[in-house]
Amino acid sequence: MANETNPRPTKNERRAQARVEAAAAREQEKKREKRNRLFLQGGIALGVIAVLAIVALVLTQSVKPAGPGPENMASGGAVFTKDLKVVKGPALQAGDKRVAPEVNRDELPIDVTVYADYMCPYCGQFEQQYGTMLENYVGSGDVQLNIYPLNFLDNASLGTKYSTRAANLFSCVVEQQPDYAFKLHNALLSADVQPAESTSGLTDDQLIEQAEAAGAEATTELRQCVKDRRFANFISANYKQVSEVGIQGLEKGAQLLDADGVTLQDADKPQRLVSTPTVIVNGQQWNQNRDGELEAYLLKLKAELEKKDSSNKSDDTE
Repeated sequence: MANETNPRPTKNERRAQARVEAAAAREQEKKREKRNRLFLQGGIALGVIAVLAIVALVLTQSVKPAGPGPENMASGGAVFTKDLKVVKGPALQAGDKRVAPEVNRDELPIDVTVYADYMCPYCGQFEQQYGTMLENYVGSGDVQLNIYPLNFLDNASLGTKYSTRAANLFSCVVEQQPDYAFKLHNALLSADVQPAESTSGLTDDQLIEQAEAAGAEATTELRQCVKDRRFANFISANYKQVSEVGIQGLEKGAQLLDADGVTLQDADKPQRLVSTPTVIVNGQQWNQNRDGELEAYLLKLKAELEKKDSSNKSDDTE
């Protein structure tokens, strides 16, 4: 019988071989489980990072300061001068302070600032009573008018934030097509257009129609400005300014009426807006109950300024 070249493993050898293979398999399984744990941990870490990134983005957006305002409204309002032209100027940048336009109150034009909310019924009454008169005085160059839009009545429009949307439209037009801004302002506070409180107000499309009725062109740029509510933060910052920091356009030491409409606010504290419309004429608050009709008030002030100007000219010729 020839010798066998590959003798059959003994029973003990087979057991030893099985133990080696089993140990190798266990080691392979440990390595696989470790890889899976690493992949899982890495996935969780990436997920956490992604969530944190989203949260950071949301927080950043929520605390981000109001972006640039509309051009021609760096004071917070639009300034109308002779022939109802908007005074041109740069946009208010984030972080910039609202500063009232520089004026010389010793000569014409008379400086008038009106703080208004487009859903405020008393603002509508004011505009319907005095809008045409102011249009004539501004158009002639006797008055320089600053319209300062606010949105404190946003909660009175069933969630549509009409005050912000209307003020945003006004701001869009002031920036893009300023020649039609005065007429639009007047229309938004007219009896035929101004919505009542506790209604949803005009839709964005209806606001665009009012801009068109005032003479503006419903360009793609204007429509996008309205759709995006581009200046909503700017309008909100307007209200924060006047309700917390104090209103602009007052003479040094001038005081506003308090909430009761009779007593004056504390002279040592910021003079804050308490109602609309608030009207400032040459640095002093005008109040109809105290000061009489606005046109008579303006005419009296105009006469005083003209007399002063005539006296100054007489002194110069002597």
